[in-house]
Amino acid sequence: MVQESVFRGMISFLNQIGVYDIILPFILVFTIVFAILEKTRIFGIDPETKTTKKNINSMVAFSIAFLVIASTRLVSIINEVFANMVLLLVLSVSFLILAGSVFGDEEFSLKNFPGWSLTFMIIMFGGIVLIFLNALGWLQTLFDLFKNWRAEWASSIIFMIITIAFIIFITWSPSKSKGSSGSGGSESS
Repeated sequence: MVQESVFRGMISFLNQIGVYDIILPFILVFTIVFAILEKTRIFGIDPETKTTKKNINSMVAFSIAFLVIASTRLVSIINEVFANMVLLLVLSVSFLILAGSVFGDEEFSLKNFPGWSLTFMIIMFGGIVLIFLNALGWLQTLFDLFKNWRAEWASSIIFMIITIAFIIFITWSPSKSKGSSGSGGSESS
């Protein structure tokens, strides 16, 4: 029988004392809420020092973080979402490593490929949406809904999508460029 390593025992101990269920989610929520409050300056700024009201921002962030960790459902959702987001991050880094290996000695950057960059961001956003839907338990409900659709529903929706796309295609007109005639200056007589 294989014995548990010291490091695995340490991870188990940290889990038993609540580091992963209480401390880390608390720090995460506190940091995100505090940063948002500092950036948006919702509670205003101190007129004497011209800085944000850090004491109010920290107390609000502290209260919200405590309310979040009081709900075990929210904590489990946060843990699941961030675990899956890390997997998505590892996937994106793996893609960049593989794409960079094709370039040899040249530096690889997605800045040189704006189309790929936009596509990559759309895929990542879609992945994050799917991660959140799965963590909330809504993804399985959507799959069940689509699985139980009848052919009439599917054909009706496909027909509506094609009709709307056709209407948009027919009525779409490219935007006119600015500055082509009479812009900026006054007329001379």
